[in-house]
Amino acid sequence: EEGAPGRRGERELSEGAPAERGPGAAFHMFVLMEDLLDKLKLLSYEEEALRRHNMRPLSRHYFALPTNPGEQFFMFCTLAAWLISKAGHPFEQPQEYDDPNAVISNVLSELRSF
Repeated sequence: EEGAPGRRGERELSEGAPAERGPGAAFHMFVLMEDLLDKLKLLSYEEEALRRHNMRPLSRHYFALPTNPGEQFFMFCTLAAWLISKAGHPFEQPQEYDDPNAVISNVLSELRSF
């Protein structure tokens, strides 16, 4: 019966307690990464962003697994700068050894101006 008071998810949500995450929640980040990669491919990120900087294409789980934080941060910044520029706002490509706090501050500042 739909809406029965004994159902776990509905009871917890109605009582204000956070609902338990299901068994698939551990894989949600992988699904998000695959969706991100599909969207980047639709925007031709390999030709427009990666080739310009001589970078390898992302794997399906590149940002879902912490492998090399410095490399992943630089890739994130490169993609963020490319996406901002693609949206029509000129944005200077960050360099690999730039101060991470300054780079993130610049990205956030530019995004706020949208």
